[in-house]
Amino acid sequence: MDIPEQDILGRCRFVSEFEKLNRIGEGTYGIVYRARDTKTDKVVALKKVRMEHEKDGLPVSGLREISVLLSCRHENIVHLKEVVVGRSLESIFLAMEYCEQDLASLLDNMQAPFSESQVKCIMLQVLRGLRYLHRNFIVHRDLKVSNLLMTDKGCVKIASYSKHLEIYSNLRSERMERRKTANLSDFGLARWFGLPLRPMTPRVVTLWYRAPELLLQAHTQTTSVDMWAAGCILGELLGHRPLLPGRSELGQLELIVDLLGTPSDAIWPEFSSLPALQSFTLKQQPYNNLKQRFPWLSAAGLRLLNFLFMYDPKKRATAEECLQSSYFKEAPLPCDPKLMPTFPQHRNLKASKTTGASTQENANNSGEHSLHLPAISDLLGTIVKKRRLE
Repeated sequence: MDIPEQDILGRCRFVSEFEKLNRIGEGTYGIVYRARDTKTDKVVALKKVRMEHEKDGLPVSGLREISVLLSCRHENIVHLKEVVVGRSLESIFLAMEYCEQDLASLLDNMQAPFSESQVKCIMLQVLRGLRYLHRNFIVHRDLKVSNLLMTDKGCVKIASYSKHLEIYSNLRSERMERRKTANLSDFGLARWFGLPLRPMTPRVVTLWYRAPELLLQAHTQTTSVDMWAAGCILGELLGHRPLLPGRSELGQLELIVDLLGTPSDAIWPEFSSLPALQSFTLKQQPYNNLKQRFPWLSAAGLRLLNFLFMYDPKKRATAEECLQSSYFKEAPLPCDPKLMPTFPQHRNLKASKTTGASTQENANNSGEHSLHLPAISDLLGTIVKKRRLE
């Protein structure tokens, strides 16, 4: 059966309608370009879904990202505008709203760190985004500073979902039935977990932001893994450097124990039954050193950090509880996002420098080759001598 030309791409637009400007990032699951939509003249982030090793079509991680992002509508969640395609089955792109900065690049290139007022502004937006995700039964599972984007208007957006998304639901929840926001058709092939919780891989969150239950190989996970990561981000922004930069899983556990003390069954009832503790024991360190790490932080700020760093996932702060924290209501108050400072677009600067460097290198190479070429007079002299000999 012949498919009409206008229906070959379905309802998706063709990628040639976008003009690629420069590459702004590359991850395990795709390359991201800054591109211009030629129809609207707006700049977007165009993410090419990796398909090199896929034999059975679009990977589950890609379907999960597409379906979840299409269902999300919140100012602090990156907006997926549409899916666009190329001529081949392997050419699938996600056209997302473009954000000028990512927090990791900013922290690496800033001359002066964020003020506490600006830190509060950023964290409030992150927590609002998490509250929206968790209310819709979604756990991000890879929250870190490089997955937080910022626009030139100071709006922070949570990004980068791919394989790390999970759908969290109570299968008997009346609230979910009313909202009808989490069902299989909405989220493609995303995996469900609810009551009872199903086993999942613990190696999902980037090591520096990974909760202790994941490091100790707990089989089940909840929204609390995102809240631990949020605590790590808050500590990083306040301290102007990564809070727990471990180099291995054991090293990460040691850093956590040094900062918060050794957990026990008294504060975390399931602690001694966690799988990893069958093969080793944690060192004994009885003190919580958060106050020593942040001596200038107010009592309310320390309470919030301690609440986010509860060892027992069931007692750990939720996004809603954090938003009610008195820390955000005391001086210095959070600044308005529109009053956040603007910064150079480091990702684009790097891209232009790379392009310029390669152009310069080509020019230099051409110059080097030209140095080795014989002069025209030498060539003419050789020809004349050859003729005389003949």
